[in-house]
Amino acid sequence: MGHYIANLRDIEFCLFDLLERESVLGKSIYSELDRETVMGMLEEIKRLAENDLAASFVDGDREGVKFNPATGEATLPASFVKSYRAYIDNEWWRIDAPVGLGGTVIPASVRWAIAEMVLGANPAIHIYGSSASFAQVIWQLGTEEQKKIAKLIVDRDWGTTMMLTEPDAGSDVGAGRSKAVQQSDGTWHLTGTKRFITSGESNLNENILHYVLARREGGGPGTKGLSLFLVPKYHFNWETGELGKRNGIYATKVEHKMGLNASSTCEMNMGENEPAVGYLLGEVHDGIRQMFKIIEFARMMVGTKAISTLSTGYQNALSYAKVRVQGGDMKVMNDKASPRVTIIHHPDVRRSLMTQKSYAEGMRALVLYTASIQDEIALAAAAGDADRLEDLKALNDLLLPVVKGFGSERSWTLLGTESLQTFGGSGFTQDWPLEQYVRDAKIDTLYEGTTAIQGLDFFFRKIVKDGGRAIGLLGKEIQTFAESGGVLSDEKAQLLKSLGDLNAIVATLVGHAMASQEKSEEIYKVGLNTTRLLMAVGDIICAWLLIRQGVIAESKLATASGKDKDFYTGKIAAAKFFISTVLPRITADRKIIEAGDGEIMNLSESAF
Repeated sequence: MGHYIANLRDIEFCLFDLLERESVLGKSIYSELDRETVMGMLEEIKRLAENDLAASFVDGDREGVKFNPATGEATLPASFVKSYRAYIDNEWWRIDAPVGLGGTVIPASVRWAIAEMVLGANPAIHIYGSSASFAQVIWQLGTEEQKKIAKLIVDRDWGTTMMLTEPDAGSDVGAGRSKAVQQSDGTWHLTGTKRFITSGESNLNENILHYVLARREGGGPGTKGLSLFLVPKYHFNWETGELGKRNGIYATKVEHKMGLNASSTCEMNMGENEPAVGYLLGEVHDGIRQMFKIIEFARMMVGTKAISTLSTGYQNALSYAKVRVQGGDMKVMNDKASPRVTIIHHPDVRRSLMTQKSYAEGMRALVLYTASIQDEIALAAAAGDADRLEDLKALNDLLLPVVKGFGSERSWTLLGTESLQTFGGSGFTQDWPLEQYVRDAKIDTLYEGTTAIQGLDFFFRKIVKDGGRAIGLLGKEIQTFAESGGVLSDEKAQLLKSLGDLNAIVATLVGHAMASQEKSEEIYKVGLNTTRLLMAVGDIICAWLLIRQGVIAESKLATASGKDKDFYTGKIAAAKFFISTVLPRITADRKIIEAGDGEIMNLSESAF
């Protein structure tokens, strides 16, 4: 086995006990699936992840991507290529491919449970292996002729990228300067430079199809003037996929990064020496909306990647704490002759481990809860239930920045301050996987929109623009549960109090936003606190899901034995610990936000 330790027991508990996913299996579009089939898939990906995929995790980091600037070509370690082929050759791409191209219809909740184990074992494999999901975008939005490209991506395992970011524009996508000029044959010639392009170049695939945002001649300013173009690395025969000449899109640099070194992050140049020929997706100029089909998938992936890394970080830390002998029991610490104990006996190590456990399990539930909403969206769409579909889509939109922003921020922080810390000085060495986990996970707070951007999106688009509808629906569901009494009633009462504090935070920020219509500087008070709001919402959702898990565990405890009894006891303990140590911070956050005067925005730059 490699470094990765999956937690399939908890995944199964979340899917079938907490979220009752068995209720959607065997029905409608999921008619061919049952619990046994799903568990067979999860057990197989666990085996693959812990062995074949995890095997090249270290090589991918130490050897990294080798780039030849003369040819613009990049190569990956042979061991990594072998791991990637194990994933593709075992046909896991089918869970993302369009059904018309050989895809398998499975609930999103099962799909992201599978992704957790791939991303935890070797995240770059999932990143390179996401091409079938990109093909979905062409299959859904492309012309009939362009759908042939989707088929080639799937049939021939072509790589794909999303090309948004530019050196000067950064996260301000609408400031991009890449241009597209239409030709007499209907194609487009693109020019410009893109930066931080994931999977921009590699030796994994015979061809790479780049999804490029560019501004057509005459296109207006900002994001509304952007169109989405399909630009292949090699020209190709649309019927057979046979490759032709090299297209004018090249990697000019592969970034030397802090982590995730098996993933080639490239600077890409278009049209410098020869035309970079592209095709307008769907023959419509609707680029940012089209690209968001990919961005939403990517944000869900990033959050899942971060949370899965925290899970394996915790599992590794727990295993180490059970065998590492150091010091005596605190009760007899002054007795130098007392027996030495494993560090899991020390109070602060237990505090650290339970912090990791509660967050890892709470955030896993957050990811799978969000995915279960996506299950219901697919079912509602199949049934033509428009009203329910609208509410579900709004709820999914609300949760995505929480999964991505909150999930990545909490995971990276905990990996560095708790998981690695459990190992002491050994955690700082390459003898253990934690130092790589920390380096690999940092990017999750940065790409596909930084945490600050997720917070701004969450407040202004998912709350204010939505009129508070989605957060109101979620809040009502949490409140109903918190008021239900019964098992874990004290924890439910604390959840209810914290929900009240959260509602007050939202009201305060909405008040500042409204006041800014007459006094513009009031908006700064919102901007100073949107990340704090995002973190508070994530903590509330995790608390709610952890208590729900605790209630279920309590109902099963009386008849449980052995490992099951330990599992359920741990569930109850995690819920109680999280409620008592994390939720009280939300009251403090409320006081901080309500007392904020925004004076920091009046400081001169020289005062910093």
